[in-house]
Amino acid sequence: MNPEPSPARRSRRGSGAVTLHDVARLAGVAPITASRALNTPAQVSPEVLRKVTEAVARTGYVRNVLAGGLASTRSRLVAAVVPTIAGPVFQQTVQSLTEALAEAGYQLMLGQSGYAESREDALLEAIIGRRPDGIVLTGILHSTDGRRRLLAAGIPVVETWDLTPTPLDMLVGFSHAEVGRAVAAFLQAKGRRRLAVVAGDDERSKRRHDAFRDAARAAGLPEVRILHVPAPTTLRSGRRALAELLAADPAIDAVFCSSDLLALGVLTEAQARGMAVPGQLAVVGFGDLEFAADLEPALSTVRIDSAAIGRQAARFIVDRAEGRPVAERVVDIGFSIVDRASA
Repeated sequence: MNPEPSPARRSRRGSGAVTLHDVARLAGVAPITASRALNTPAQVSPEVLRKVTEAVARTGYVRNVLAGGLASTRSRLVAAVVPTIAGPVFQQTVQSLTEALAEAGYQLMLGQSGYAESREDALLEAIIGRRPDGIVLTGILHSTDGRRRLLAAGIPVVETWDLTPTPLDMLVGFSHAEVGRAVAAFLQAKGRRRLAVVAGDDERSKRRHDAFRDAARAAGLPEVRILHVPAPTTLRSGRRALAELLAADPAIDAVFCSSDLLALGVLTEAQARGMAVPGQLAVVGFGDLEFAADLEPALSTVRIDSAAIGRQAARFIVDRAEGRPVAERVVDIGFSIVDRASA
């Protein structure tokens, strides 16, 4: 007579998946007890927890979090949408968001939307259908359809890396317009008069350079020359942009870049041409990435505490998911200009 097959083998012959009943049978406990051990381990004895844990390891069981979510309205899953993971500017936010959520027992699902509304809409539709406990978005500008879906879903939403007094739900970020005005004043105080911008063609970057241009006009400076490059920005696009700017106006004496990678490209092209930085040309970046302080000359840049954005977004989501009130729905983390040798 053949021995009785193991729970894992028996279930694969049937539905193809190991079930909670299989785990409970192998552990010698009731299915409800196995469920408690997996979902609320503090409610069972150490011995029961050990038996269930061993049964999970032997069977390879993975609990159906969606099924649990349908019963409890909690998935313990949070979705984050960023434009790109190709560049490093959002990496610290994602890392701190991941860590802070994990400490509270939540997992992060990451989506890449690009810089087009249509791609974000398709991604949001897929995310909302999975009913996460929260959604973290980059920016405040979404399509009409995207906003409608988000509002109708009733899922806690945190918008990040931007600022508005009227968020969809909750928001943590800073003012891009204020950044532009502050950098224009910074360069003017350095005695720079012929200013230029090298910027990615995304909306947040546009608001920075529009405010930069307007501040320069108000100060009576010559018209700011603005050159757009495709987002996500790269070192190569920075080099090409400076070459094009200098061909149009060799008298440019300062360049504000919409990313540190662009600024690195501008610095590289300036050095290749034998231009003295900051003697002939001041360069200011955005992001204060790790390499900025180690360049020669060290890069002046706008510092954003991107890790703080991730941590605050996680606090917002966890508080709302667990029924705690959120008193302040908008958090402005601000920014600072780091004055280094390139300016």
